[in-house]
Amino acid sequence: MLSGTPVHTQKEWENQRRPELARLFQYYMYGEIPPAPKQFNSRVLAEYRDFLGGRATLKLVRLECGLESNAPQIDLMVVLPNHVVKAPVFLAMNFCGNHAVTPDPRVPLARGWVYSDCAGSKDHRATEACRGTQAGDWPLDLLVERGFGFAGFYSGDIDSDRSDVSDGIYAWLARNDATQNNPTNRGSIAAWAWGFQRGVDYLVTDSGVDVARIAAVGHSRNGKTALLAGALDPRIALIIANQSGCGGAAPSRGKVGESVKAINDRFPHWFNGEFKEFNDATEKIPFDQHCLIALCAPRPVLLATAAEDTWANPAGQFEMLVAADPVYGLYGVKGVGTRQMPSIGHLTGYRLAYHIRDGKHAMSAPDWRVFVDFAGRQWGAK
Repeated sequence: MLSGTPVHTQKEWENQRRPELARLFQYYMYGEIPPAPKQFNSRVLAEYRDFLGGRATLKLVRLECGLESNAPQIDLMVVLPNHVVKAPVFLAMNFCGNHAVTPDPRVPLARGWVYSDCAGSKDHRATEACRGTQAGDWPLDLLVERGFGFAGFYSGDIDSDRSDVSDGIYAWLARNDATQNNPTNRGSIAAWAWGFQRGVDYLVTDSGVDVARIAAVGHSRNGKTALLAGALDPRIALIIANQSGCGGAAPSRGKVGESVKAINDRFPHWFNGEFKEFNDATEKIPFDQHCLIALCAPRPVLLATAAEDTWANPAGQFEMLVAADPVYGLYGVKGVGTRQMPSIGHLTGYRLAYHIRDGKHAMSAPDWRVFVDFAGRQWGAK
């Protein structure tokens, strides 16, 4: 406990320490997860059973999170294999918009601000030039073949990734009152985690989804988000954080790679103002990131890393996984099962798993094969 009292039982963890940690993370680091919208509506804009050569159904769903004109609207791209009655689903947030995930022209372009290299234009608006440009990193064929579904959404539908502009959910919650909306300290990761929660809100209503097998997946800043979303939403049954680094699965007190000060200086909008107070005093943070992993217990968690991605501190992430292991022990399940960091290319662990590959900071088809293998182990999927 924060008081120094040891936690000995699962009941003490669930009733006292777990809620205490959830509050601490939101107060000192990420900011409060915004509340669920009072008016929430999901509209299936289109449905195509001929996706991927007839092997899957593509659903284009719009999640409407309020009645006001500036209320967040999240475009969710749902892909379900036609040969599975109820499919486990990977829910993932992307950097550029759903149109970059697939070349299929029926998927609408992202409606808001996008990075210049994602837009195909200089005005930060998505164009046809960007369609399908990241399809190689999102192997939908592989997922469908293995019996998994996919649901993807764009971070910019919730909060555009800009340190000096807050034009998404926080502007909406502030009713456009600038004094109530601080762009620099707004906590974009918490907002994006709210987006994962809204995706789950829809998925649990879809008759083609196995609601007990929804996984949150993310890479880099999106990996930080997937881990936070999974830690705070028990409906997410499995969490995969790919190279999430500082502010994700890497230790804040670590001496390798990106530091708290470096990430706050470069991306001040990702976290709240309180977190900046620890820039030069990380030893005073009342938790480290193993506690965030532990909040997922007893659900499966995979940390995926790369040997050349030293900025994300691969060894430190493994240390955090090992440090979270005792909480899994409270539930009587195997966590990581070893204190020895595995060799390159070897998926190790049980409910807590780790994989390190050759290469740099990226998430591509070979990583997805590891994700599918891990989920298959946990869920008994093909």
